[in-house]
Amino acid sequence: MPASAEQSAAPFVPDGRTLPVLQEAVQRCQGCDLYQNATQAVFGELEIGAHAKKPKVSIMMIGEQPGDQEDRQGRPFVGPAGKLLDKCLEEADIDRRKVYITNTVKHFRWEPRGKLRIHKKPSMKEIHACRPWLDAELEAVRPKLIVCLGATAAQSLLGSSFKITQSHGKVQQTDGFPHCHSASVRHPPCQDRRRPGAGHQYFSG
Repeated sequence: MPASAEQSAAPFVPDGRTLPVLQEAVQRCQGCDLYQNATQAVFGELEIGAHAKKPKVSIMMIGEQPGDQEDRQGRPFVGPAGKLLDKCLEEADIDRRKVYITNTVKHFRWEPRGKLRIHKKPSMKEIHACRPWLDAELEAVRPKLIVCLGATAAQSLLGSSFKITQSHGKVQQTDGFPHCHSASVRHPPCQDRRRPGAGHQYFSG
């Protein structure tokens, strides 16, 4: 893709708006440069009802991007953040298998540090480029409630002026989408955090 070309996943998103069709197609996406250094695209996951033509989903959770483990396994929220999310969902008596879980950006953005692959926040250009996939997921799933897991996910839906420090835990109404709930829980300490308190924030139940 020429550097001057506008980056967008739109040409790679199929007309079919079913989760199996989208999940297969996302692996061919070259809508931004992130695919070049990622193991694979990591699409959203719904364990119960994913193959239904119109899956019944009450809650859709949106994070920032896949991490190292997600990139290797091809599933969202299976690393340290996923373990925290599982614990929060269990405490809230919510069955993760019935929740549609995805990320704003489908490829892992990282930088090398020795033998480690360190999480690097996606740029707004990359977030905008990947938005057609998120729109397709919203159309396929039609959730009753969207839970934005952190600032990047919230800003992708609610605009760049949204600040999770001011509005987390509040329900937001957005045009064309169900109600959005911004939620946060501090990410557990791990080796890819650059400073105390940096990084993702996740659902608090």
